[in-house]
Amino acid sequence: MAGNEWINGYLEAILDSGAAAIDDNSKPVSPVKVGERTHFNPTRYFVEEVVTGVDESDLHRTWIQVVATRNIKERSSRLENMCWRIWHLARKKKQLEWEHLQRMTHRRLEREQGRRDATEDMSEDLSENEKGDGPTELALIDSPRMKFQRNCSNLEVWSDSNKERKLYIVLISLHGLIRGENMELGRDSDTGGQVKYVVELARALVKMPGVYRVDLFTRQIMSSDVDWTYAEPTEMLSGGPEDAESENVGESSGAYIIRIPFGPCDKYLRKELLWPYVQEFVDGALAHILNMSKALGEQIGGGQPVWPYVIHGHYADAGDSAALLSGALNVPMVLTGHSLGRNKLEQLLKQGRQSKDEINMTYKIMRRIEAEELSLDAAELVFTSTRQEIDEQWGLYDGFDVNIEKVLRARARCGVSCHGRYMPRMVVIPPGMDFSNVVIPEDAHEADEILPLANSEGSSPKALPAIWSEVMRFCTNPHKPMILALSRPDPKKNITTLVKAFGECRSLRELANLTLIMGNRDDIDEMSAGNASVLTTVLKMIDKYDLYGQVAYPKHHKQSDVPEIYRLAAKTKGVFINPALVEPFGLTLIEAAAHGLPMVATKNGGPVDIQAALDNGLLVDPHDQQAIADALLKLVSEKNLWHECRRNGWKNIHLYSWPEHCRTYLTRVAACRMRHPQWQTDTPVDDMANDESLNDSLKDVKDMSLRLSIDADKSFVNGSTEHGGAAELHNQVKHFLSKIKKPENEAPPDNASTTKYPILRRRRRLIVIALDIYDSNGAPDKKMIHLVQEIFKAVRSDTQTAKSTGFALSTAMPVSEIVEFLKSGKIKVNEFDALICCSGSEVYYPGSYTEDDGKLCPDSDYQTHIDYRWGCNGLRKTIWKLMNTHDGAILEDQKSSNTHCLSYIVKDPSLEKKVDDLRQKLRMRGLRCHLMYCRSSTRLQVIPLLASRSQALRYLFVRWRLNVANMFVFLGETGDTDYEELIAGTHKTIIMKGAVEKGSEVFLRKTGSYMRDEIVPRDSPFVAYTNGDAKAEVIADTLKQLSKATHKL
Repeated sequence: MAGNEWINGYLEAILDSGAAAIDDNSKPVSPVKVGERTHFNPTRYFVEEVVTGVDESDLHRTWIQVVATRNIKERSSRLENMCWRIWHLARKKKQLEWEHLQRMTHRRLEREQGRRDATEDMSEDLSENEKGDGPTELALIDSPRMKFQRNCSNLEVWSDSNKERKLYIVLISLHGLIRGENMELGRDSDTGGQVKYVVELARALVKMPGVYRVDLFTRQIMSSDVDWTYAEPTEMLSGGPEDAESENVGESSGAYIIRIPFGPCDKYLRKELLWPYVQEFVDGALAHILNMSKALGEQIGGGQPVWPYVIHGHYADAGDSAALLSGALNVPMVLTGHSLGRNKLEQLLKQGRQSKDEINMTYKIMRRIEAEELSLDAAELVFTSTRQEIDEQWGLYDGFDVNIEKVLRARARCGVSCHGRYMPRMVVIPPGMDFSNVVIPEDAHEADEILPLANSEGSSPKALPAIWSEVMRFCTNPHKPMILALSRPDPKKNITTLVKAFGECRSLRELANLTLIMGNRDDIDEMSAGNASVLTTVLKMIDKYDLYGQVAYPKHHKQSDVPEIYRLAAKTKGVFINPALVEPFGLTLIEAAAHGLPMVATKNGGPVDIQAALDNGLLVDPHDQQAIADALLKLVSEKNLWHECRRNGWKNIHLYSWPEHCRTYLTRVAACRMRHPQWQTDTPVDDMANDESLNDSLKDVKDMSLRLSIDADKSFVNGSTEHGGAAELHNQVKHFLSKIKKPENEAPPDNASTTKYPILRRRRRLIVIALDIYDSNGAPDKKMIHLVQEIFKAVRSDTQTAKSTGFALSTAMPVSEIVEFLKSGKIKVNEFDALICCSGSEVYYPGSYTEDDGKLCPDSDYQTHIDYRWGCNGLRKTIWKLMNTHDGAILEDQKSSNTHCLSYIVKDPSLEKKVDDLRQKLRMRGLRCHLMYCRSSTRLQVIPLLASRSQALRYLFVRWRLNVANMFVFLGETGDTDYEELIAGTHKTIIMKGAVEKGSEVFLRKTGSYMRDEIVPRDSPFVAYTNGDAKAEVIADTLKQLSKATHKL
């Protein structure tokens, strides 16, 4: 083509360079500027620099420069540059689409195979009742109302009859800035609608009959970048039910924000950076819950602990935390996803701008998805705002299959075995709203009400809300109907398309003004790149279409101003619009309807359900600019339609009230399988605490007594002996000592009679030895004996803490092998206060819990504790099928197996599947468990979902009140595949370099999964290092230094 000869030249340059020159993985070459004509190589510049160094966000800037360039030669050069960029982007997008298609095809095949396997395992004859219910259960229901009625037909609706129950509810929302008043919504992408929702949910729940206390857990932040209120440990939100009798309201009743320190407290971290510190939060929250349960027990529980009725996680990070807390406490967990990682990943991949690895690097998306999968494993219920969220978002997850879920529900209802399979129950509950501040004005007066406020010189300035003045100052004619959009300046909120639609529709500009409430900002340059880009584009569009005097975009507003903004828009007979590409729910649409504003909203997501319920507006395709303009123009120009939408919104808005939401919420939770710690609380905990407190000071009191005895006659007593002061004090000390019980924290000898309660309950510190030292055959290495002995020496060398310190051994070995191994090293088994065996599936207490013949007995309470969702038979059959794709890849290890542990010998490590790959396949089949490779990769162990070596430590905390923060865990530099879980948390970790030569971590994750840095913090004050051959003195010094560790402030 004439004038485009350069195309052939550069195509030839690409061919000459070879395919490697345009490979995404090729290494970047130092840039060559166009102006540097000396030895200029077009192949190098256009192929290596332009093609591989392309940045799509730079295209618009390049085009502006091209248009502004007068020099023909330079303009041609820039056009060439742009053409290559566009070509490369198109090529890259096609490649990403192909990779995405391959992944989706593979995933679909995996899911279909999992569904077939699950069906085969449940293929026994069904009862006549189930055969009759099956088609009805699997049929699609056309009417959401009919489906809701059927689902609730057997549920007892929560009512005032539950007033005497006095429940304790825990909510968790970790990221963002959360406080009760003056919420900084829109400050950043983490402080949005979820923050407002969880605060209002806590306030609303505590007002319901039967709810005594609600705790909303979040992160404590002591950074100078945020307000000091976020550093307050506790903030009261509400004092409890307004109609509660005063004598029934205790000092701990009400709703509270509880801020737990975790991670670097002096920094405000975005949510993607919080992942390594989740286990720190869990330990801190667990300590608070135990203290609160005890306090509530004393107030309203008759001395018995009041355990949380339910733990509710909000978003992926809180869901991960709630799953761990639920497992530690054995109480029900529910989940609200708010927005989902897999859905976001799919949307970003469809854009074709970033590869999966690039997305993961930016958003830590794979860690988020795994947290959501873990939440599904543990959740009793998953609350969603819309049906679309279930079908199109949760349906993307391994842990939820709507077809299997319906079959399992039908079988459970008819009493037919599900073979250990489980799917969480999805329940649609729209978020609640507080309508107490909404006043429905009279239509006859509202048209004239704004005129004196806006223009009358004699009117009182107090009559006009400040935010009205702030908005109206932008508008030449503030009386025109206001088109209101309220959201963060996030690209997915699609504000730029709205401005473009407004700017290019002359009729709409003549009839209405546009108001954009885009969060709060001081300086655009200080905002995040995405938000700054949106704002900059909006300002350029305002200038391009000359919208000055027609568009308002105030810099600041308070949360208390939002109702006034809605009211202003309603008084002008305006319209509210939410043009987001995808809206999970659309809380602002309900707020707007409550204030009398018709809506125009995206047809993707929650607004579909809201429009079906309220019937107060129009739905549009957010990508269709003309459709947006037409819908806005229709509502603004047709007054009868406007009034009809307004009336419909007010008539139906009660469906979204907080009391209605909480009533449905509690009704659903009450139908869950209620769980709580099963052991009898006849352990003398209070006496134990008092005794421990006294025994801790016993040595000091004895020392004081001795010192008084020796020094009584010395002159530096300052004459107190003349008046009998020293003798009187000495008598008081003797009297005090006579009342103190003799301490019982010395380890019993071999022939000592066993006690009802383990000595562990009297310990103040616990040394946990979790060194995974095995030889190539998986047998324990003798080096472990030597290290155990050195650790014993180190701890016992400190006479001040030795008697209050206990020992625990945590390992993948069964108890019989542990006892035999310790005996070979001449170590008495009862030198350990606890043995955590078979990767956390059993807990033993040497010196107690033994049979008549001296054989150790496992803690039966722990067995009950971890039994939740343990499908032993289904797992055994499925694991065997998945792992034995090659003949004899695994053999069952009977010696290491028990009722809560399936152990297999791995014959060929090269055939081992990665843990996350196996876990994915099991989830697709409805099976939940904890998988790990151990003992130098020679064993595969499958244990219950709630069991692990790290969770066993939390169980000791819950059961015997031995705080996790007072535990010291010895590890190697590597270990079994549960090794990472043992590093993170508030316990202290001592890593012995070189002690473990070969671990099993290589089989933990497959390529493309989340990274270790997203589980374990890189720099933690709770982690110290020693050499693997360290002597007792070095270990003792390390323990002393580590015992002083606290959070970095």
